[in-house]
Amino acid sequence: MDKKTAIIFGGSGYIGRNLLNFLITNDVFESYYVFDIKALIGFEDELQSKKVIYSKIDVREKIDIKLSNIDGKSSWIFNFAAIHREPGHDFKEYFDTNIAGAENVNEFSENEGINNIFFTSSIAPYGKSLNQKTEASPLYPETGYGISKGLAEKIHEKWLAKDSNRRLIVVRPSVIFGPKDPGNVYRMIKSLKKGTFILPNGGKVIKAYGYVYGLVESMLFTMNKSDRFIVYNYAENPVVPLNEMVEIAKSNLNISKPTLKLPVSVLVFLASILQIGFKLIGKTADIHPVRVRKAGFPTNIKPQYLIDNDFEFKYDFENAIKHWKSVSPEDFS
Repeated sequence: MDKKTAIIFGGSGYIGRNLLNFLITNDVFESYYVFDIKALIGFEDELQSKKVIYSKIDVREKIDIKLSNIDGKSSWIFNFAAIHREPGHDFKEYFDTNIAGAENVNEFSENEGINNIFFTSSIAPYGKSLNQKTEASPLYPETGYGISKGLAEKIHEKWLAKDSNRRLIVVRPSVIFGPKDPGNVYRMIKSLKKGTFILPNGGKVIKAYGYVYGLVESMLFTMNKSDRFIVYNYAENPVVPLNEMVEIAKSNLNISKPTLKLPVSVLVFLASILQIGFKLIGKTADIHPVRVRKAGFPTNIKPQYLIDNDFEFKYDFENAIKHWKSVSPEDFS
């Protein structure tokens, strides 16, 4: 008998692992395939029982794999495979993975007769703007990552247009954080504990963020809708300015060290000096001028689709920190 199946490309990544755990816990699908160039860690029991099957797949290449007993009407492909760290790759690398990946995933879905694709895009296609962005805002991508993600959305839309039985959901997540994630929010918390975190321009800037548990809940929420095509932003609602995020983190984590405030121009200069110094000794500095500029620029993203459809936002920044502490206290030790 054909099974309702989840096929997750890029499933070994942070969002992919969290989604997989959520889907298994809530018994959403009967079977699971994870395709990634990285090994899947943390699902040893499921891999041993064959509830989850992992294969090493590079989406930049044609996906020559045949599946059996898949119910194409109820099964879903999740396309998370991407190169995203910015800076960190040559301009063309974003296109080699993000564009070819979308095309190859489309072809795989057609060959296997699977009607549903969930694509994780980004807020990067909106480009830089001082104004708040909703799903109705025009796209003005300006980086290799943002351009390639915007094009990948269009590639999946062409797949959707070929068959009226198909469904496509595109999520544009803001900065995602949560347990076991070494990303921006965790780095901020570590710096606050050391007393080395610096608020750019006083921290009044809005930096949209999304807690990973809220993100995966929004995925199932949109999948349970009947719309053939959904594009939605994911950020918590409401978001607070960076300086308020800092105070919430310090209060909930009992951090008493002072937080410095400096203009972005000064921080960019210091980051440039560090880059030069580290290059001279043959090392790479974590602090990069591009990232510093990004830290001082707003990413004011509003999840209008979810608001209009009465999605329950459970994880404002304070509740997210509390939940994080409850499920992964070792992250803060």
